[in-house]
Amino acid sequence: MDVHVEAPTRVIGKLHRTEADGTRVYLRQCPLCECMCGLEVSLDADDHVKLIRPDREDVWSKGFICPKGTTLGKLHEDPDRIRTPMIREGDAWREVSWDEAFAKCEELIHGVLADGGIEAMTAFIGNPAGHSFSLSRFGALLMGQANFPSIYSAGTVDQWPKNVSSVLMYGNMWKIPTVDIRRTDHWIIMGGNPQASGGSLLACPDQLAEIDAIRARGGKVIVIDPRRTGTADHASEWIPIRPGTDAALLLAMANVIFNEDLFTLGAVEGKVLGVEQLREAVTEFTPDRVAEFCHVPADTIRRLAREFAAAERGGLYGRIGLCNQEFGTLASWMVDVINIIAGQFDKVGGMMFGKPAADPLVWKMNTAMTGEPEFGKWRSRVRGAPEILGQVPASCLAEEIATPGPGQIKGFINIAANPTISVPDSQQLEDALPLLDCMIAIDCYMNETTRFAHVLLPGPSPLESPHFDELMWGWAVGSAAKWSDQLFEMPEGTVPEWEILARLGWLCTGQKDADFEFSVLDDGWFSTLCMLYGRDPETTLPLYDFGGPERMIDLQVRMGPWGDRYGENPDGLTLEKIKAAPHGIDLGPMVPRVDEMIGTPSGMIELAPEYILSDLPRLRSALDRDPEGYVLVSRRHIRSKNTWMHNVKVLVKGKDRCTLLVHPDDAAELGLIDGADARVSSEAGSIEVPVEVSDEMMRGVVSLPHGWGHNKPGTRLSVAREYAGVNSNLLAPGHFVDELSGNAAVNGIPVEVAPA
Repeated sequence: MDVHVEAPTRVIGKLHRTEADGTRVYLRQCPLCECMCGLEVSLDADDHVKLIRPDREDVWSKGFICPKGTTLGKLHEDPDRIRTPMIREGDAWREVSWDEAFAKCEELIHGVLADGGIEAMTAFIGNPAGHSFSLSRFGALLMGQANFPSIYSAGTVDQWPKNVSSVLMYGNMWKIPTVDIRRTDHWIIMGGNPQASGGSLLACPDQLAEIDAIRARGGKVIVIDPRRTGTADHASEWIPIRPGTDAALLLAMANVIFNEDLFTLGAVEGKVLGVEQLREAVTEFTPDRVAEFCHVPADTIRRLAREFAAAERGGLYGRIGLCNQEFGTLASWMVDVINIIAGQFDKVGGMMFGKPAADPLVWKMNTAMTGEPEFGKWRSRVRGAPEILGQVPASCLAEEIATPGPGQIKGFINIAANPTISVPDSQQLEDALPLLDCMIAIDCYMNETTRFAHVLLPGPSPLESPHFDELMWGWAVGSAAKWSDQLFEMPEGTVPEWEILARLGWLCTGQKDADFEFSVLDDGWFSTLCMLYGRDPETTLPLYDFGGPERMIDLQVRMGPWGDRYGENPDGLTLEKIKAAPHGIDLGPMVPRVDEMIGTPSGMIELAPEYILSDLPRLRSALDRDPEGYVLVSRRHIRSKNTWMHNVKVLVKGKDRCTLLVHPDDAAELGLIDGADARVSSEAGSIEVPVEVSDEMMRGVVSLPHGWGHNKPGTRLSVAREYAGVNSNLLAPGHFVDELSGNAAVNGIPVEVAPA
């Protein structure tokens, strides 16, 4: 039964309309994923969220909404949500004032600095930070002040291969092209399931409707995946593939494109280097050579290549399933390569770069300015894992905490993350966290990770924060600008998240909390941004009587492609103009823009980076492996969001979703019974989980969802505990990674399966 609690604060959002029964309706944007859906939030007379419906006039989402978006009110009113800072003393927690909380943070951080220096401190950045109004914009200020020797993030669990291939091909790790699916006629989807994820590195609402539209206009959609997903159910064709072999299939498609004279650069002719190196590299990867390895017939591979190259408007999209596997960088790189050599790059209906209204901060630097990235500049202390783009595998964190010696991690700042569930070899991290002298968490919940913190600093609910997406528009199928007002006032005295980050960074420099002045740091941070965007800070700062994220956003909008450039273009956009458009401003579809996006030292798209080519011998050797044996893959569900939507009853009730999917023939061979428990074992561990027999799985592959395992003592997640499930990362070996990026390989884990 859902618990109804008193709304703790007053409504301060801008009223949209009042209905006949007195219900007040406010407009918001959902901050949970790349769909960026517009919402109507209805409040009753007591300021409780009565209903959330789609905003049918939203210029972007046009009335689309998923089940998660309807539950923002449940998140806001969740009685388990942490609203007041807390300090742990032994096993007991007590609520404290913000001043006492930061005094404790100072004591803990300075204690670590005194004993081990900044080398003994680190941070972990969770996935929600990318969707957060504050964390996405002020996380860099914390990191810049603290100057941690290394940090950890969810990036090395789900997307680092794409960052590696992008920085090498285009000059910036966050310039990631995507497919113009609203105008394509031939869409190939690999390792992605937009039906459940809403799109990942592909911002577009209601992608199932887009698939249906492609087919309705005579086009074709092909899903290549070990599982017949909800996305595949809408597609023209489902092609099962052995997990971890996508790179081989894509290399074979490139082989066909070259050998059958299907090669063309199209719109990027004269803008690409490395064609001949690529042609030579794919020579051995023929369809016949890789067919058994991939479990995809050679004739099917040839047909895929021919049809894609012949398509007038085609796009190949690869996502998380391609990243978190053994050859993740090769697979992620080859997705872009196939689009380029089939003439489907930088054109309408093909693969293009997005065009955000607010010029993203992370796009401001490129390798033409900084030089080619040097991977492996340092190695992790214990395992010796090479640094890639400033990080090592997330699974290294446990051993860095647990292993004594110079450089041992004793202080840890956890930012909106739950790594004891989301990181491979998660039992190792759970065992290590109690060894810390200092753990500070910024989070709305006392979850499986934050229960180990010494100080827990709560952030706002989605309805207690303004919202304006930034980076999501970098891989969106169109351009728009939308602002959401904060709906509910925060409790009196609350420290905003952006100030929390700045204040913790200040303490990590050894300074005292009593000497902290946010406005000074904020002005310094904004001045740095002004210079990055080509503005003089001395003339820009006086234009504002406010700071924080809003000032940053206004700068990014005004200096963006549609901006007013502080008066140079009087009709251009400002944040004030965006706020005045309650349903958003539509800025049009994707446009070719490769010339302005490439930032490599050569000024060209680097098709065949030597660093990536160096991994081909490892893949070549893998082709001769015995293809038998069971492997495990992960999966998503439309009602889940990694680990942190499981405390909403309406999303988790009903049929058990934390099950082991097994093909009927495999179930018969293994003696598994639908609904009974199976024991699944890997070199990392063993779990017991209910079996769900389904022909949606290909043979030889079993599937578990990620993000579950909520049965830990000390958490305050009453609903999630009731629907605990099992943690799939207990089966993920920490050392099983994509060697080029250090990204976890949680798809394709060899497992043994038997009745429990």
